[in-house]
Amino acid sequence: MNALWWFALPILLLPVWWHRRKRVQNQAAPMATARFLPRTEPKQTRVWRWSDPLLLLVRLLLLACLIAWLADPVYPWRGDTVVVTAGADPAWVEREAVQAGLAKAERVTLPAAQALSWLHTHEREWTGDARLLVLGDVPMPAAKPVFGREVTVRTQPTAPTNVERHVVIASERPQAWRRLFAAQDGVDKIVVDDAPGARTDLIIWDRAEAPPAALRAALWWVTHPAAFPELAKARTLNGLQYADSARGRLWHHPAWPPQDVDAARALLDTWQQLHIGPRPYTLPSQAFAASKGANAPAPSGALRDILLAILVGLFVLERSLAHARRR
Repeated sequence: MNALWWFALPILLLPVWWHRRKRVQNQAAPMATARFLPRTEPKQTRVWRWSDPLLLLVRLLLLACLIAWLADPVYPWRGDTVVVTAGADPAWVEREAVQAGLAKAERVTLPAAQALSWLHTHEREWTGDARLLVLGDVPMPAAKPVFGREVTVRTQPTAPTNVERHVVIASERPQAWRRLFAAQDGVDKIVVDDAPGARTDLIIWDRAEAPPAALRAALWWVTHPAAFPELAKARTLNGLQYADSARGRLWHHPAWPPQDVDAARALLDTWQQLHIGPRPYTLPSQAFAASKGANAPAPSGALRDILLAILVGLFVLERSLAHARRR
């Protein structure tokens, strides 16, 4: 659909029409013998004469550049390419590239979460016979990717890295809350801090009084809802009440702190699923065939960025020349 913008090129005739002087009135000089001649009205003659040719040229270039930017022209220039996700095993990547016959192909290193979306965005930059291979720990997307050309994906799951979750416990019974995290499993490491800071992910507020107004955290576990007026309009999900406030998101459950291992694990799983987010699952190795019904790639490419920079420069120049002409 972007190519349809080329049909807007006739708009370039508008500046030409604006800058053309249509009529010029003939100049009449008084003469002594003019009193003996019959009176005639002044006449206007059509002439093709330009006004402010430099400003006209800038405006034509500005409109042409704008149409080109909207049309998003892309020249296919990429050949065989291997897209490697950050953190992939170099030896495995080299072995897979050689096996696919792409040992000398261009290498592009990208974050794992952006590999497939980047391919879709820049899909028009590859030539028709180019081969595309994606290697690394590519996370499973929410929907099956659809490409206009064949894309092969070979994945190798990487070892999960430990992620620290900083927790502050404000309670008269801190041991009851510390036992909660003993039921935690997985790659996340819980670090209980004495005081909140910039890295605090969770504050457990097990007190009747309200916290200081300046205290902030992404998530709060609250045992006394009266200290948080926002919980008066809280929503409920499986017995868990939640609401947003200026301090952060608030959670409340009447059975806190959990009294058994199953309740503790259920709370930690809820924290993982609803707040932290599910852990990424590695996409199985597979080949995506070219699809004629693939969605059009989004506007992209270095040429589009260059056109935008030129467009801004021409706009500034056009405004300067127009201002100088008025003066």
